[in-house]
Amino acid sequence: MTTAAATPMLSAPPQIEGANFLNLVIVDDERAIREICRDVARSLGFNTFVADSAEHTYRLLDSQAIDVVLLDLKLPGAGGLEALHRIKQRRPDAEVIVVTGYATIQSAVQAMKNGAYDYVTKPFSMDELKLLLERVAAHLKLKSENRMLREKIKSKQGFGGIVGRATEMEKLYRIIAKAAQSTHPVLILGESGTGKELVARSIHFSGPFREKPFIPVDCGSLVPTLIESELFGYVKGAFTGAVQAKDGLLAIAEGGTVFLDEVGELPIDLQAKLLRAIQEKEIRPVGSTKRISINVRILAATNRDLEQGVAQGAFRRDLYFRLNVLTLRIPSLRERREDIPLLVGHFLERMARSSGRERTLSDEALKALLAYDWPGNVRELENCLERACALTSGPMIQLVDLPSSIHGRNGNGKILGESQSKILPMAELEKQAILNTITQLNGDKLMAARLLGIGKTTLYRKLKEYSYAQLD
Repeated sequence: MTTAAATPMLSAPPQIEGANFLNLVIVDDERAIREICRDVARSLGFNTFVADSAEHTYRLLDSQAIDVVLLDLKLPGAGGLEALHRIKQRRPDAEVIVVTGYATIQSAVQAMKNGAYDYVTKPFSMDELKLLLERVAAHLKLKSENRMLREKIKSKQGFGGIVGRATEMEKLYRIIAKAAQSTHPVLILGESGTGKELVARSIHFSGPFREKPFIPVDCGSLVPTLIESELFGYVKGAFTGAVQAKDGLLAIAEGGTVFLDEVGELPIDLQAKLLRAIQEKEIRPVGSTKRISINVRILAATNRDLEQGVAQGAFRRDLYFRLNVLTLRIPSLRERREDIPLLVGHFLERMARSSGRERTLSDEALKALLAYDWPGNVRELENCLERACALTSGPMIQLVDLPSSIHGRNGNGKILGESQSKILPMAELEKQAILNTITQLNGDKLMAARLLGIGKTTLYRKLKEYSYAQLD
């Protein structure tokens, strides 16, 4: 394609809102045209790629989350409408702007019938191209907002999505929507209980590979040897008990996503193997001499400061940079207190569906929830409400039904700290929490273990330490 003489560009033209996160590929076999169009697109804030053939374009679409394609319909060796068809097959949500001459304008009309966003005829001016790119950026921004609105409506209706309307959550939604269309690794940061796995699931199931497997791995709960065999698999006879070969999760999740929760807990030697798997896209099962190719996306999460871990030598710098291609930080619940009433309603509605008993929250109880700092975040709030529903006998949850750490009173109704100033060891505080919970539940140890967030084996072991045999 050819263009009219380019008019001088401003040295730093303003970027348009919404284009900063959009990826554009310019497809033309003439280098000069590609460079001119790239300069215009970059001045508007687009992340730009260039391709000189249809095949080059297809490779970019397979490796990058392309949002816009500027496609010359007269590429050598490729039919323009066929190229459009294959582009839309690979990236259905990408918008394609076709470039054509006056003599072939009928092809552009047919291209729009086949899914092209718009067309521009050559020769065209840089101002004309700029206006067209501004329009497609605004169009994509509106599509993204509408998609997020639909997801928020689903969340409010209790379909298990992320719940929240705070400003920080709105920012998170936008980044999740963008990350979902990419194949790059994502590092999800946040305190315990903020919902890192829920965010990881949202990224996977909102993307183009939602039909593929999503496999979570808790790196903090498995011993190192077990993590290795789980991730990479093993061959028969690799170790005692390996009576038959087993595929690793990185192979089982072919085409899908593996979510590494608490990735900061991985031992250094396993970090090196994970790094190689991500870089080389291949794994070697335990006990095998053969390597297996894999095609899987890695999402990782941690509540640790990995930069500090790198400085202390506890986490590999090269793995950190490999995982940290895209970063999401989930705000703590105390940073979005305005979402607490919405979360309370969501959890109480879900509990009512499972128990058949509807409950509401008193104004006094809600004020206490809003004033509390929630070190355990959303998970702690959910456990708090589940405990309150188990303890209350009426349809309304009162302040006294909440844990004493929230309403600030002990079992006798006295404000904590009024009659005691003694600082207790953590072990004693743990003991009091366990025994008080069992007492309030009239000796129901299974419910106590559930509400305390510990296993029943752990609970029985603790009770034995406390010489509480009379509760058995």
